[in-house]
Formats: sequence, structure tokens, C-alpha cells
Amino acid sequence: MNMTHYMALLAANQPWNLLTFMAIPVILAETLAITELYLLFTHKATGWVHQLNRVAGITVGLYFVGVIAYLMTTAVVPITRAGEWRTAIDVIAVGCYLISGLPLIFIALQELGFVNGRASATEQRKAHAICVALFLVFGHIAMIAGMLDPSLLGYGVDATPEMPMMHNH
Repeated sequence: MNMTHYMALLAANQPWNLLTFMAIPVILAETLAITELYLLFTHKATGWVHQLNRVAGITVGLYFVGVIAYLMTTAVVPITRAGEWRTAIDVIAVGCYLISGLPLIFIALQELGFVNGRASATEQRKAHAICVALFLVFGHIAMIAGMLDPSLLGYGVDATPEMPMMHNH
């Protein structure tokens, strides 16, 4: 079975790539999502859950800055230059993974006071929730597309199918 560059990245260099590109960012983002729900339902703007939410948001956002920079220079640009994308499935998987980090970067920038500084606390919380939702949507599209076999759209499919050998006995 052929695999997307997304899956190949996660499968290579076990377990380090899986930890670096999936486990760490997903654990941080899920921590952010869970604490976000708690804060939305309780309307608490202080306390340890709020602090955990803030730390997770800043950490995952800054983490994705590094991940995106690394993957753009070591994977996306070289694959594009060499024309080695494995169909639209591959582009969607990698593209959505990279895009999923952008809302998390926005959260980090907001928490650090670089964007959305004039917004009310409610507007900032709304921006947080929208960004978490965008991360979840794009992250799940990336995972689903990443698990697809790119041969579904023709990658690596041999143009001349093999015929089974006939044996005369």
C-alpha cells in the first residue's frame, strides 16, 4: 500500500516523529480544547484551569511555529520542487496539518498580547473557541486524508495490470 507523505513522516524514525509531530501537539491542543470548554461553561476567568489553558495555548502555538517552519523547509518545499506530491490526497493531508497550526499560533499571539489586545474578555474567549474549532476541523481532515492510500487517485498505479500466470499441467 502506498502512503501519503503525512503518514510516511509519522511512521519514520519511530517513535520520535510520532511524538514530535502528533503526540506532543495533539496533547497540548486537546488540553487547550478541554480547558476551553470548562472555561466557556463556568465563565471563570481565573484559577488553575485558566492558567493551564493559557500555558497550553502559548506552548502549542509556539510549538507549531517550529513545526511549520521545519516541515516547510524540509518537506513541503523540496517535495514541491521535485514534483513528488502523491496526488491531491497528499497535498490535503500535509496542507491541512500545517493549516491546523495557524489558529493555535493565533491563540499564542493573543495570549502574549500581540493580537486582539483591544478586544473584550468575551471577544477574546470567542476567538479562542473559534481557533480551537478550526484546529480540530483541519487537524481531523489532515488525519483522515493522511490515512488514505494515494493510489485511490492514481498514485503509483501501474498502467499495465499484471496478468496472473497460467500454468499448463
